Amino acid sequence: MQVKCMTVYPDVKINLGLHVLRRRPDGYHDLETLFVPFRGMGDRIDIEESDRASIEIIGGDWNPETDLSWRAYRLLSEEFGLPPLRIVLHKSAPVGAGLGGGSADAAFTLKALNSMFSLGLDEAGLASRAAMLGSDCPFFIYDRPMFGEGRGEVLTPWGIDLSGYEIRVEVPQGVKVSTKEAYSGLELSRAGARVQLKEALSRPVEEWRGVVTNDFEQSVFASHPQIAALKEQFYAEGAVYSSMSGSGSAVFALFRK
Repeated sequence: MQVKCMTVYPDVKINLGLHVLRRRPDGYHDLETLFVPFRGMGDRIDIEESDRASIEIIGGDWNPETDLSWRAYRLLSEEFGLPPLRIVLHKSAPVGAGLGGGSADAAFTLKALNSMFSLGLDEAGLASRAAMLGSDCPFFIYDRPMFGEGRGEVLTPWGIDLSGYEIRVEVPQGVKVSTKEAYSGLELSRAGARVQLKEALSRPVEEWRGVVTNDFEQSVFASHPQIAALKEQFYAEGAVYSSMSGSGSAVFALFRK
């Protein structure tokens, strides 16, 4: 009997604009953002049948039992009775950078297991299960530009063509920003003074600077000036648009080809 195995290569995402609208009764926040895949960095996940279920993380320093890819396996295993699997996560994507590397790992694990064991789940079925693991996880099921609302799990396809631009992503050396830290400094009272995100994104990319905004930048930049400096460096180098991704610390920039 042939042992089933698969290797997948999750990518990461950038956020074109990120507006935090309100705090919800359940403790989460309603937001709106445009998720766009960035395939220039990411992890590798090896999955194979084994005598016992296990996960190994190479390049990461946290409890494997809490890893989202492991939780994704446990979720489907409980529902579909999957056999014991050995998962090896080769961590390359930056952690605490607002790029969704852990969320991507979870989503790509779900997709891999769906394929390996012919579970018959469509994208919507996978996305609903991904939402149980994290707010950014459903986006990576689709892995194409999607406008996110709710916690980020309510997704609508968004047509955008960035083929005329080079996308560069960098993370300031040694700087990490936790989601908790980013939200703790947020000023929701500023929400009414800005251009609505969908309206802002409908403008030409050359008009995005100062209009397509990330609400986390104000507080995160104050605590981590290295992130603000990287954004300004991109503009000094000729970027058409630059922004922090998610809750930081990564900064991306669009350069016209």
